[in-house]
Amino acid sequence: MKKSTIQAGMLSAALTLMAPVTSIAGGDAAKGQELSATCAACHGADGNSTIPTNPILAGQYESYLVKALSDYKSKARTNAIMGGFAAALSDQDIRDLAAYFSSQESTLWVPKR
Repeated sequence: MKKSTIQAGMLSAALTLMAPVTSIAGGDAAKGQELSATCAACHGADGNSTIPTNPILAGQYESYLVKALSDYKSKARTNAIMGGFAAALSDQDIRDLAAYFSSQESTLWVPKR
């Protein structure tokens, strides 16, 4: 096998492995903060909900937030309230919101055993 063929194969494999990472990249946290006004009623202004039944979004992994919102939008994950909100979001809006909430300091804590 030629060296150039091996190198091309390695480059192709590397780009394939990087694809999932780049597909969630590109969120603008400042734009996400602007979009988050609707989210604040249930999840808190910075994503730290004080309502026990509503998840804390602050500090969550960006990829998790993108997945969750995308699943609500596609109806793969169902919730009447979240489905309605997510349906109106573009893919970029989802990335922006995820970038904002993931960049916030979380109030989540785990009690000592």
